[in-house]
Amino acid sequence: MNMRRGRPASQGHEGGGPVLYWMHRDHRLRDNWALLYAASLAASRDRALVAVHCLDPDYPQANAAHFRFLVDGLRELHADFKAANIPFVELMGDPPSRVAQLAGSLDACVLVTDFDPLRHKRRWLAQAGEAVACPVHEVDARNVVPCFVASDKCEYMARTIRPKIHRLLPEFLEPFPGLPPLRPLDAALAKKLPQWSWEQVEQGVPGLSGASRSRYFAAGEAAGAMALDAFTGAGLRGYAEKRNDPSLDGQSGLSPWLHFGMLSAQRAALEAASSRAEAADKEAFLEELIVRRELADNFCLHRQDYDRTSCYPEWARKTLERHADDPRPYIYTREQLEEGETHDPAWNAAQLEMRLTGKMHGYMRMYWGKKILEWTPDAEEAQGVAVELNDRWSLDGRDPNGYAGIAWSIGGVHDRPWMERPVFGQIRYMNYKGLERKFDVRAYVEKIKSLEGRERRKSIDKE
Repeated sequence: MNMRRGRPASQGHEGGGPVLYWMHRDHRLRDNWALLYAASLAASRDRALVAVHCLDPDYPQANAAHFRFLVDGLRELHADFKAANIPFVELMGDPPSRVAQLAGSLDACVLVTDFDPLRHKRRWLAQAGEAVACPVHEVDARNVVPCFVASDKCEYMARTIRPKIHRLLPEFLEPFPGLPPLRPLDAALAKKLPQWSWEQVEQGVPGLSGASRSRYFAAGEAAGAMALDAFTGAGLRGYAEKRNDPSLDGQSGLSPWLHFGMLSAQRAALEAASSRAEAADKEAFLEELIVRRELADNFCLHRQDYDRTSCYPEWARKTLERHADDPRPYIYTREQLEEGETHDPAWNAAQLEMRLTGKMHGYMRMYWGKKILEWTPDAEEAQGVAVELNDRWSLDGRDPNGYAGIAWSIGGVHDRPWMERPVFGQIRYMNYKGLERKFDVRAYVEKIKSLEGRERRKSIDKE
């Protein structure tokens, strides 16, 4: 494999024990460059490989539904690792300290972990690096082109990062190799592995045992693979034309599995590229899957204020300041927005879609964010509300894509100045009439109402 997918995060002395792979972003056995990197190090040193995951009950903005999806996927994943004869330990608590304790008890040779650009994950990495004696490597198994290889600066917009990524795709968009033969873990070290049970996991997260499972997205690597097969087999056809029409099922719907790392973006790219879809459909999908997602990771890595108004470009901050006192046509409270109680049926439908399914149509996310700017007292309030609602209700929330998308909608990130108007200043504007010109708004609203009706009937049947 291409070892440029990983990089040293901290120095240390290699211990006499196994290579330890700390999984926290990419929750899968197959198509996992971080696991393959750790296995390659283990094979080259004739060491065993041990995998570890640590569930953090205090993970920022996560709720019981998010934990339910993750834990269900982990259950499947542990079975897969057992079948592959790779020990997998589940821990609970503060991840860097618990993982460091395990690394110390095993005298780990090297600690390998997933790359993640978000603030708390960067803190985890730094804290683990300070606490362990062995070297720590981070591996980007999320992006096709590793984020730290694609660019060493915050890119201005998609057109500035696109040529850099495209230039590197021949090197990195490659088939996945199999795992190399691995030495089994010594019996004495195996006894040092912490004992745990799924009952402990279920009890360790408040509300997890009573959290209902999504009716729209089944958790786990196998479900993600099935969704990808369905999309590349049929759904990709016509994607270029259908993807921005919320009244149709024209998007891939893969983001929950991509967010939780239960599906590899590189696997999705390889399957899409080899599908029978038209070239225009493949090109449109790969642009979203690779360039746009990797632009979001680049943004969050280099702008650690990605969820605050300070991340906006200077021109956007200035124009929003100039229009901060403009009269708003409507002002809604956070509670009204969360409940979808506005005058706008399209916006209400988008909010309801997110609450019902755990996902909002991508085109409506843009409109949703811009209307929050228009209906709250200022940009800072709008930014906070949008981040809070998206992180709370979206299965694919708490993600660079979400933070970059909100910053684009409200703060002009990765965009340019447009014609000046009240409230928005030079931020790109969207309105209801524009939606009507784009797609059948009434059909979209009715589709979401139909979903709501089905949910109510299922709730009544349960009672």
